Amino acid sequence: MSTSAVDFLVAAGLVLVVAAATCAALTRDPVRQSVVLSVLGVCLGLLFLVLQAPDVALSQLAVGSAVTPLLILLTVRKVRRAPRGRPQEDEGRER
Repeated sequence: MSTSAVDFLVAAGLVLVVAAATCAALTRDPVRQSVVLSVLGVCLGLLFLVLQAPDVALSQLAVGSAVTPLLILLTVRKVRRAPRGRPQEDEGRER
């Protein structure tokens, strides 16, 4: 592959990473933010692949685009399922 083609791919990858990171920073909803973080992980993985670092790209794909968004989604689910207003011990005593 010629040098100009590699430079173009690196520049395109950087633009994708900057756009995805900006979207992740501006997104307020944690569920949507986890999806955007997953996209950011894929973009970073592609950028590392273009930069000839396949081991780093695989690690980024596994951790950045799968594990981290999954942990965020599980955390949001756990937080949203908790009752609001009073602790769980009080609900059992009133019955």
